[in-house]
Amino acid sequence: MSRGTGPDPNRFATDLFDGLPARYDRLGWLLSLGQDRRWRHAIVEKIAARPASRVLDVATGTGGVALALRAATGAEVVGVDLTKRMLDEARAKMARLDERHVHLVQSRAESLPFPDASFDALTFTYLLRYVDDPPSTVAELARVLRPGGVMASLEFFVPPSPFWRALWWCYTRWVLPIAGWLTGGREWYEVGRFLGPNISGHYLRHPESSTVQMWRDAGMVDVGVRIMSVGGGIVMWGTKANVEE
Repeated sequence: MSRGTGPDPNRFATDLFDGLPARYDRLGWLLSLGQDRRWRHAIVEKIAARPASRVLDVATGTGGVALALRAATGAEVVGVDLTKRMLDEARAKMARLDERHVHLVQSRAESLPFPDASFDALTFTYLLRYVDDPPSTVAELARVLRPGGVMASLEFFVPPSPFWRALWWCYTRWVLPIAGWLTGGREWYEVGRFLGPNISGHYLRHPESSTVQMWRDAGMVDVGVRIMSVGGGIVMWGTKANVEE
């Protein structure tokens, strides 16, 4: 049986990540075998390929993607996250860098506090496994994106190849919890123990094809998918349809 997020995914995500902010960036890099930064760069590239003056980064965490978006596009960036302590760490990071063009807002992704078509582009990372209704959440994200705007996402994935999937299973079930304990203590042990079963369970419920359909149902066109690192990550992107489409 996979370890899910329980009846209240928002509360689960807050409890899970509340003790992690100070080590989040370093440990995320270590526990993804150094792939996390490359994956994030891939979604930033999709946004930077088109001009944008206002970009929204949902599930911004400690602000890593938001800062990368700012550097790549020169746009005003708004970062949204559910967890206050993550945002506190992000604010400290912005202050150290004297970054005044990244604004941080605490909010649920399922009900964003912005009018329709507020942003030229939008990103989200590691989000859909922590919401109760992924299709409705994708629709809400698309709502605040202007027609013609680009949306890009990053998520963990399950390798399609049986060989790599077997290695991935061993890594996520055995290595990841131990590595989390050694590098980050009990909080990261809990994340490591939770992550593999949760990823597997999510894709049993919402395989890649149905996730692409979520995007299309939300009004996104030209939806593309890139499998990263033999299947450890997945990047998805698309464009919000114009009304006449």
